[in-house]
Amino acid sequence: MQGEQRARTIFLTLWTLITAVKLVIAARLPLFVDEAFYWQEGQHLAMAYSDLPGLTAWLTRLGVELGGAHVLAVRLPFLAIGAALPWMVSRIATRWFGAVAGWQAGSLTLLMPLSATLGMLAVPDVPMALAAVLCLDAGARLLRNVDAAAAMKLALGLMIGALSHYRFIGVIGVGLIALLVLPQGRRMLRDPRVWVALALGVLAWLPLLAWNADNHDAGLKFQVVERHPWDFQWSGLWFLVIQPVLVTPILCVAMWKVALAGTRSGGGARAQWRYFGLVGAVSTVAIFLLGFFTDVERISFHWPLPGYLALLVAVPVVLNGWPRWLRRTGWWLAGGGLALAFGYYLMASTPALREQLAGDKYYPRNFAGWQPLAAVVREELQQMPEGTRVLAGNFKVGAELGFQLRDPRIAVLPHPLNDKHGRTAQLGEWTLLHQGERNTPLLLVLSPSDQRYRDLLERYHQVCEQVGPLPPPRVVSQDHGYQRFLLFRLPAQRAEGPCVTPAMAWMDTPQFGAQVQGAVEVRGWAFKDGVGLSRVELLLDGKPAGTVTYGRPYDITGFWKISSDPQHPNVGFDAQLDTTGLAPGKHWLGLRLHGNDGSVETWQEQAVIVR
Repeated sequence: MQGEQRARTIFLTLWTLITAVKLVIAARLPLFVDEAFYWQEGQHLAMAYSDLPGLTAWLTRLGVELGGAHVLAVRLPFLAIGAALPWMVSRIATRWFGAVAGWQAGSLTLLMPLSATLGMLAVPDVPMALAAVLCLDAGARLLRNVDAAAAMKLALGLMIGALSHYRFIGVIGVGLIALLVLPQGRRMLRDPRVWVALALGVLAWLPLLAWNADNHDAGLKFQVVERHPWDFQWSGLWFLVIQPVLVTPILCVAMWKVALAGTRSGGGARAQWRYFGLVGAVSTVAIFLLGFFTDVERISFHWPLPGYLALLVAVPVVLNGWPRWLRRTGWWLAGGGLALAFGYYLMASTPALREQLAGDKYYPRNFAGWQPLAAVVREELQQMPEGTRVLAGNFKVGAELGFQLRDPRIAVLPHPLNDKHGRTAQLGEWTLLHQGERNTPLLLVLSPSDQRYRDLLERYHQVCEQVGPLPPPRVVSQDHGYQRFLLFRLPAQRAEGPCVTPAMAWMDTPQFGAQVQGAVEVRGWAFKDGVGLSRVELLLDGKPAGTVTYGRPYDITGFWKISSDPQHPNVGFDAQLDTTGLAPGKHWLGLRLHGNDGSVETWQEQAVIVR
């Protein structure tokens, strides 16, 4: 009894503290680009969408209807689900392994980084996790005794899952495999009440199937075919490194012990133990194997979560058989992993901290710069003729600006990113795909940071074909230019003439992160298609620093074959930077590019370390 009370107190304390921290972070953290698009979908209510079934969008709409157009309101339904999941896992574990194990399973759900952070972002994995836990609970109960209540819970879970994500099909498949392996599961599947539940689950897929039928299977093709290479890639081995880090190593070992122990038969709650172990093991192994063939460019580390939740139910039983020092180490490692995960989100939500990651591969660019961009867009719109509309360069800019400006109908140019993320068909259905024709002024907003640098010039020329020569842009730069936007005032009538693009530049020396002292030679190249550059300024920590000689021969047309700068090949620059009076440590070296058309563009900065 004393052990139960202690486990309950720990759970309640953790739940209260962690829920409070999640609320604070969710209120501060800017919307991730996918969240912004789900918000946009929620403003265009439908039964299904090009990238997802309808539930995620409906939940974002519910949030803003309850709390207004604020990031916390968008995430509020997801936070509520995330807060409920530890209680649900705890209840399942209590039913089969006792109250102490139940409270401990709930506490581990609160501490494991993948499950603990669930709900801070308005993403479909949150309702999908809810659906998975409902089905897990129902399946375990049905193994013991088929009754109407458990069958209805199974139906509810299947319906929520079908409305959450295409990936829930995998969860269903894993559950069926586990049931077919168990004699009790095969007996359960012969009961008509279970088939009624399955039939209700199948019906919940009809809106998504109908959308695909009306749109040439665009969503299904994207999720199953287009986003995945389906060629073997050794990068799938990273699963073995990343997943133990994300769930913390000792907890990972304990979950695999559950999976292995679940393969042994026995009485009592052994059928349920085997069920939890099989669901978790089959799910995790299947995702590991798929990782060798599926999309590795976008975030997929959260895919095994439904299987992990199944394993967590029985993990306390395994942990309680280990030495005390090992159990404590596991708990503290889980807590440390959670602290690191929260720390990352806090960093991403704090501009001064986020700036410290500029130039790093972990820089959270998709969270950065949207509020400053919206402020500048409002300024530009006030200075432009009445009736001016915003035109976004891709769906990310359109959705994020839409949320900031409270306008879910911002038009978007065709862009490979729209295709890559499965959003082109949806934008077309909303009639928001814009080909560049116009009879009113437009404020075009481009995000060069979203483009691979080697493809950026080609993208600029594509934009020229769509809207005409580009006038001098206004640059909005965040975090030393690692999130950068260009704003163009396009007149009502398309301008004629050769393509004029934003400037391009590169600094050959010094390289990013180079350690320097004394006099430093700065060399590189810069050009601007259509008009060329008049001069280049060198900046240090945002201030002019030294004289730049621009126009020396530097032939780059071998790589930039389509470049039309009239000054080629004389686009090189040299400068001398005196660092003797600078404080030791990191400084930021940048460029200011002056075009012959009067444009002035600040370029992305790079760090140098003064010794």
